[in-house]
Amino acid sequence: MMRIVELEEFEWQRTPSTALDAAVRVDEIIRDVRQRGDAALRHWTTTLDGVASANDEAFSFRVPTGELEAAYHALSTETREALQAAADRIRTFHEAQWPEDFTLYGDHGEQLGMVWRALRRVGVYAPGGRGAYPSTVLMDVIPAQVAGVRSIALMSPPGPDGLPHQDVLAAAYLLGVDEVYRVGGAQAIAALAYGTPSIPKVDKIVGPGNLYVALSKKQVMGDVGIDSIAGPSEVFIVADENADARFVAADMLAQAEHDVEAGALCVSNSRALLQAVAVELEAQLATLPRREIAAEALNRWGALVKVDRLEDAIQLLNRVAPEHVEVLADEPERFLPDIQFAGAVFLGGYTPEPVGDYYAGSNHVLPTHGSARYASGLGVHDFLRRMSVVAYSADTLRAHTDHIVTLARAESLEAHARAVLVRREADNRG
Repeated sequence: MMRIVELEEFEWQRTPSTALDAAVRVDEIIRDVRQRGDAALRHWTTTLDGVASANDEAFSFRVPTGELEAAYHALSTETREALQAAADRIRTFHEAQWPEDFTLYGDHGEQLGMVWRALRRVGVYAPGGRGAYPSTVLMDVIPAQVAGVRSIALMSPPGPDGLPHQDVLAAAYLLGVDEVYRVGGAQAIAALAYGTPSIPKVDKIVGPGNLYVALSKKQVMGDVGIDSIAGPSEVFIVADENADARFVAADMLAQAEHDVEAGALCVSNSRALLQAVAVELEAQLATLPRREIAAEALNRWGALVKVDRLEDAIQLLNRVAPEHVEVLADEPERFLPDIQFAGAVFLGGYTPEPVGDYYAGSNHVLPTHGSARYASGLGVHDFLRRMSVVAYSADTLRAHTDHIVTLARAESLEAHARAVLVRREADNRG
């Protein structure tokens, strides 16, 4: 049974594994894909994913459109309807994020503004392996579509049948994404970043993945844009004495079942509540299909923390900067102004974090490992570039020339100064 710790003795430093052996393998794969292109993809798809047919020159990495359609129609009616409803809600939420262009007008007639432009081509990584997540396809693709990205390539590792998970293919079909490749892991990230004869390179890569994917994204960053270096999922639950211990335990386990590295915290001013949560965790674990994973995650990264006041819990929350925050307390909205650093906040006992994972409409690709200190969840802005636009007339430039020249010469950049002065001289000559 989990023990309760006092705030003063609590330590929770989430640090990613250095994983030196994984980093070495990632470096090898990326270099190989850059050098040998499709031949390297065939080798690693055969070696790591066990797809023997990938060694055949006739093997196509691109999934035929017919396979996408077949996967979609193979879904139950209930699943198709749920995916469509979720997609509609996600699209509505992200359409509201669209930024406005603006133009400012100065005293001398100058115009200074900003315009937004969509990225040209984006690569989306959809995980496979332990589980397939069609919801993540929705979360990654829809903001890009709302932003106006015209070219989207979806990568997902193949299973024993040589195809990505059918639910991933179905989600792609639902969204109208027909450029889908059966390539996973570091080799997929390398192909997206640098291109191969079969897979054109992209401008940005988004989407979560395992350790190899995270390390690969870190390595190619700069040559291509990335959304983030995602780590294991985590939830920080603030609960008062009136919170339902069953709800708290269920929500902690919802995170813990993801991965043995997932984190789940409950911080409360009520020792009785924390004791009840500890009992509930044991009871609910007993019937959980992924109980071994969840139990190890709780043992490694779970905690029940006693504080004197809920305000102390909020202070701790802002230091941890967690991915997900739940506030299970009376009048939870009163705490929101003081929550400064979190990926997403879920208010009230009937707003468990899974509603954000699947259906509310907000994005579930969120900052982890304390990166909510400086980063935000995936959104439309991640697929847009902003450009400044400046327009001066001759009169405006003349009015500003002295200041510009002074600053240029202060930095010993005489050519900068002359680029302005030559225009004044031309005007003076008539």
